Amino acid sequence: MKKFNFLFLLLSVFSCKLQQNPEKTLKEAYRPFFKTGAALAVEHTQNGDRSMRLVQQQFNSIVAENCMKPESLQPNEGNFDFRDADQFVAFGETNGMFIVGHTLVWHSQVADWMFENEEGGIVSREVLIDRMRTHIHTVVERYEGRVQAWDVVNEAIDDVSGLRKSKWHEIIGPEFIELAFQFAHEADPEAELYYNDYSMILPHRREEAVSLVKNLQEKGIRVDGIGIQAHYGIDYPDLHEFEASIVAFSELGVKVMLTELDISVLPFPTEEMSAEISQQYELEASMNPYSEDYPESVDQELASNYEDIFKILLKHQDKIDRVTFWGVNDDHSWRNNWPITGRTDYPLLFDRENKPKEAYYRLIDLVTKK
Repeated sequence: MKKFNFLFLLLSVFSCKLQQNPEKTLKEAYRPFFKTGAALAVEHTQNGDRSMRLVQQQFNSIVAENCMKPESLQPNEGNFDFRDADQFVAFGETNGMFIVGHTLVWHSQVADWMFENEEGGIVSREVLIDRMRTHIHTVVERYEGRVQAWDVVNEAIDDVSGLRKSKWHEIIGPEFIELAFQFAHEADPEAELYYNDYSMILPHRREEAVSLVKNLQEKGIRVDGIGIQAHYGIDYPDLHEFEASIVAFSELGVKVMLTELDISVLPFPTEEMSAEISQQYELEASMNPYSEDYPESVDQELASNYEDIFKILLKHQDKIDRVTFWGVNDDHSWRNNWPITGRTDYPLLFDRENKPKEAYYRLIDLVTKK
C-alpha cells in the first residue's frame, strides 16, 4: 500500500509539473526572438477549416498567399473584389496577429488589362502609372491601420543580372519601384513597406537587392524591410551565403525577414534552384519518389536542415524581425505543384493531418532546452 501511495504521489507531482510547464508552441517559443508566421490560403480563414486552430495556436503573423495579389483584388479595371481579403484581415485581427499584405506590384498574377490600352496594344507610361497609383491607393487605404505591413514590390530582380524586364519595367522604366513605394506610403504612412524576392542568397541577386534599396534610400524613399523568400531544397541553401545575405541586408538599416520559408524534399529538375513561378516541367516518376510517404531518413534530414537555418537566425536574432512559412501544412503547400504539377512534397513543419513533424520539435528544442 505504501508503495502504491508513493507511486501515486510521484505521478501527481509529475502531472502537476506538466500542467505548470506545458509544451510551448512555435510562437511562444520564438516570441523573445522574432515573429513566426504562415501564408494563408482562402480556405484557412473560412469557418470550419481544420487548419484554423493550428494557425491560431502556432503563429502570431499571417500573410495572404493569393487573395491580395493584383488579379485577385482587381480582375477588371475599377472592379475590386475584397471578399476574400476582408475575411483574411478579419481573421488576423480577431486573433491579434501581425498582418502582412502580399503583394501590391508583381510581374505575375496581374490581369492583362493593367498593361493594355482600349485597342489591346501596350498602354502608355502615364496611364500605367495612374493605374498603379489607383490600385495601390485603393487597396492600402482600405486596410489602413489594419494591415501592418505590405510586400510593396515582389521579384523585380532578374535571374541573370540587373532588374527583371517585366511589363512594369518595360513601360514605366526602373522608376516603377520607387513609385510603388511612394504610392504605398501615401496611402498608409504608418504601414511598414517591404521589398520581397527569391534566391537572395545568390551573390549577384544579393548585390542587386542591396543596390536597389540603397538607390531608394538615397532618393528619400522609405523602405522598412527586405524579405528573403527562402524556398529551399533538401541540399540547399549554402548556409554561408544565407548568413552573408542576412548581414548584408541588415547593414542597410532595414528589417530582415524570411518571408516564404519551405524546404522541398524532392529533386529539383534543374541544376540551379530558383523560385520563378513560370517554371514548369513534365511529371516523371523519378521526380516524385515519395508519392505515398517519405522515409524516416528524409524526415530527419529535413529536420536537420530547418535546425541549421534556425541556428543562423538565432545567431542574428537582433537582425531578424519575422520568419514566415509559405503554407500551414504539407497538404496546402505550393511545392506539391511547382515546378512540377502533381507531386507529393513534405516541405513544412506540419504533416497532412496537421501533426508536428521532427523539424517542429527540433526548432522548439533549440530555444527551450538548455
